[in-house]
Amino acid sequence: FSRVPGYGTSGTLHIIANNQLGFTANESESRSSLHASDLAEGFEIPVIHVNADDPVASIEAARTAFAYRHKFHKDFMINLVGYRRYGHNEGDEPRFTQPAMYRKIDEHPRVRQLWAERLKKEGSLQEGEANEYLQANLKALQEASDQLDPEVALVEPVPKPPPRGAAHKVKTSVTLKRLKELNKGLLEFPKDFLLNPKLVKAAERRSTLLDKPENARIDWATAEELAFATILEDGIPIRLTGQDTIRGTFSQRHAIFYDARTNQGHTPLQSIPQASASFEIINSPLSEAGAIGFEVGYNVIAPERLVIWEAQYGDFINNAQSVIDEFLLAGRAKWGLTPSLVLLLPHGNEGQGPDHSSGRIERFLGLAAETNVRIVYPSTAAQYFHLLRRQALLLKTDPLPMVIFTPKGLLRHPLTASSPHEFTTGGWQRVIDDQNLPGKKADVKNMTLCSGRIYIDLVTSDLRKENADDAIVRVEQLYPFPTKELEEILADYPNLERLIWVQEEPLNMGAWNYVRPYLRQLTEDRLTLHYVGRPESSSPAEGSTTLYRINQQSLIEQAFDFDKQAQTSSVVKESG
Repeated sequence: FSRVPGYGTSGTLHIIANNQLGFTANESESRSSLHASDLAEGFEIPVIHVNADDPVASIEAARTAFAYRHKFHKDFMINLVGYRRYGHNEGDEPRFTQPAMYRKIDEHPRVRQLWAERLKKEGSLQEGEANEYLQANLKALQEASDQLDPEVALVEPVPKPPPRGAAHKVKTSVTLKRLKELNKGLLEFPKDFLLNPKLVKAAERRSTLLDKPENARIDWATAEELAFATILEDGIPIRLTGQDTIRGTFSQRHAIFYDARTNQGHTPLQSIPQASASFEIINSPLSEAGAIGFEVGYNVIAPERLVIWEAQYGDFINNAQSVIDEFLLAGRAKWGLTPSLVLLLPHGNEGQGPDHSSGRIERFLGLAAETNVRIVYPSTAAQYFHLLRRQALLLKTDPLPMVIFTPKGLLRHPLTASSPHEFTTGGWQRVIDDQNLPGKKADVKNMTLCSGRIYIDLVTSDLRKENADDAIVRVEQLYPFPTKELEEILADYPNLERLIWVQEEPLNMGAWNYVRPYLRQLTEDRLTLHYVGRPESSSPAEGSTTLYRINQQSLIEQAFDFDKQAQTSSVVKESG
């Protein structure tokens, strides 16, 4: 990444602590190259091989590395070749697997002894002086250790808890006047800029979008850009990186417009006069572990900046699981870190196959504990708008990583678009009650709970109108679980008999296994709890579009016609 735009560090010093072994594996079993540092040659990174037994040479290598970085602002590598005297750890027995090597190591003097002998030969040390220094320092260390009470002296770095109700109190709505002014500024292009003909009509439509706000509908991408513009106007810088993020995987974003003649780029969010903070957007390399690892580190070092990484498809997050597990979601518990990185993961089964359907909701929910993350699945553009603004406004008072499962095919769906009124009033809603209930709340017997794109399939089904006694409630925030909000909604349905969780993911995936104990606690003995969705599967989705459509339709039918006892081979309807 050292020469990739947006990932430079003005050079990194790499040091290989080369003890010539893995745990028990030899060098020839660990790599194909001659030296452990040979990969650096492909990137024209200078390498110094130095004997770890020689302190002077090691210091000189380090000085050379720093001087090179300072002058050329490029990477430098030191291959520090040494050995392990005690194997993998002090309790290990390396002679089981490397007896010949360890016969030599047993006979080999330690670095301290070699250095002392050298100083004696040079006349810098007298006989016995080295041992006196050693004993004096060991004594000092022992005395310091004896005075310590580890249980008292060791203070774990625990982050301060946020002010009570910080996330609930933050105001994310903005005035219509502000939205209009920002929208206008975002559509101003440099003189003689030739916009791609396919984008001209879209830009023209958007320029008049807010002229009649009572009739306007703001789509997902526009909501995102307006959210970013308001955040920049608030003085909060933004770094947005990801896979094809500049244009957007689904051609929805166009954060940079390119002149059709000159290819010169124009970034509206860097040009609006209202912005009082920086905005950068970068296409990240398709190396998820490296890219997200960089963003986690960047975010920890620059906590005042809204840092976002977007996957091309949510499935690609699989390749960064180690970074997410070790640093992003466990960093608070292990080291007291307070990352606030946002992950945008396009998620949803739309018949595109097992590798383009799932951001692995179940994995993130399995890692959620001790309020270490926010996990959300917003269903409308306004919800997304408020979510981004809330995250930015909480960076100082309540920083947490946030995982947002975003739409793909629904980016331009009319039901995910929102009215301007939804941007100028209210805020992020953790749960959304049925806003278009066919009947009366008192008549409702079945309440369907769902999250994400399955909601659209449910409310657009012809069966929706035929089932006036079914309410459909969206759980927009999965973690922390919105118990209080759900309790309030359940109280509004006095004659409820069933609570049904519907998801399009398989039984062993999605949110079901996470939400089930919470829902069981909510229902107690008053309501029966049920699941409708795909059966258990080792794959997150079907490999056939035709089979997907059949299964999806069966799933919707089961959700509405719950009393029907028949089961298909692809859909499970079972008690919770």
